[in-house]
Amino acid sequence: MKDILFITNYYPPEKGAASNRIFHMAEGFQQRGFKVSVVCPLPNYPTGKIYPEYRNAFKRSSNEKGLLIYRLWIYASNSKNKFLRLISMLSYSFSLVLFFLFHKIPETVVVQSPPLLVAFTSVFFLKSKKRKILLNVSDLWPSAGLELGAFKKNRSYRLLEKIERYNYNNADMILGQSQEILEVISSINANKQLVLYRNYPDFKTDIVLDYHPPKNKIKLVYAGLLGIAQGVHTLCKHLNYDHIEFHIYGSGSEKEAIESYIESHPDLAILYHGEIERDALHEVIKQYDVTIIPLLNRIYGSVPSKIFEFSKLGLPLLYFGGGEGETIVNDLKLGWSVPPGNYDVLNKVLSEINLSSLNSNFRDQIKSKADRQFDFNTQLDELIPVIRDL
Repeated sequence: MKDILFITNYYPPEKGAASNRIFHMAEGFQQRGFKVSVVCPLPNYPTGKIYPEYRNAFKRSSNEKGLLIYRLWIYASNSKNKFLRLISMLSYSFSLVLFFLFHKIPETVVVQSPPLLVAFTSVFFLKSKKRKILLNVSDLWPSAGLELGAFKKNRSYRLLEKIERYNYNNADMILGQSQEILEVISSINANKQLVLYRNYPDFKTDIVLDYHPPKNKIKLVYAGLLGIAQGVHTLCKHLNYDHIEFHIYGSGSEKEAIESYIESHPDLAILYHGEIERDALHEVIKQYDVTIIPLLNRIYGSVPSKIFEFSKLGLPLLYFGGGEGETIVNDLKLGWSVPPGNYDVLNKVLSEINLSSLNSNFRDQIKSKADRQFDFNTQLDELIPVIRDL
């Protein structure tokens, strides 16, 4: 049995793609004979507040489904103030340093990036201990932050670029969730061992049955993080509601703005349903006709995990983010795609969807393709031998 440690900034009971990604990966390794431990902060995402059941604790350790979980202190914050966000990252990095000093670290470590500072702390200290480091890169940071308008090209940005390159150059292997990510990393270090490892979900669903196409309006649904990158608040303002009802599930920094917009526009067919557990969401979301996967701006390297998750539920996708995700949706005919930011084309596509085409046969075709193309276990089985040989 080989020991392996996962270092992440997000982990259940926190919700979202980032926590699900590491949980399923860690659980997958455990099921394949690895002794797995996970280091993460005390749960605080996305509220920026430590969950009530974990408050008044400096750290917490537990055995969860055979995984040893270490939850470390963090100064939790989801403030828009960059200084407070930096303090939050540094506080978890400080906790990691203490953990490295007082715990035996397995030979193989998977480090999630971003956040860059957390990844840098891990790579810097573990490299000195001669550990094998697998850097799991889910977004190109800081360039993604630049595209989102979170950064400007100044000294701070250039420092983050240096940290990014240090992390790439000092990892023993890099797992990237998109071909675009791997291409960028290869341009920085052509000799680095790179592996495409997409954020496929690990769940099974029944064949889609008893679905009836809409007769009047399309029931369009968004489910996920209500953050700046997704731009759901802006989407609410630009949709043409003559042809649709818009249903929203989730939580995040735009939640209050969305609720306020709905309250001030009672004539619009927008319904916010709050946040529900993932398993419950999978059942509820099947009643909708089309799911929209938006990005406010095209983010190079980003492929939203909702493409894989919702297609495995048989939902037709309306992808509004560009890039590699658009190629996947188009090539596999999982629905429709619209260039990000072009709301006129988005409304035109919605108005031209043939309602009768949104039938069970179409949904079953989508699900069948997703089950074949986005198989979590096949992907992990291909990765395991590579890691054992490190």
